[in-house]
Amino acid sequence: MDELVGSCVRCARDVYCTAGFLNGILLDNKKILCFNCKDILNAMTAEERLEEENQN
Repeated sequence: MDELVGSCVRCARDVYCTAGFLNGILLDNKKILCFNCKDILNAMTAEERLEEENQN
């Protein structure tokens, strides 16, 4: 059973809880980030980290 728990703070997609598991992550500020947006932000962070390493 899927239960709507809120919307992604970044893309506003609905985020559901399925069989007791949140289909996203709960941020420190109690807002929800969907897995797709989490992956995008992680990729952006990794790319920035590589750019910084290449500059040094």
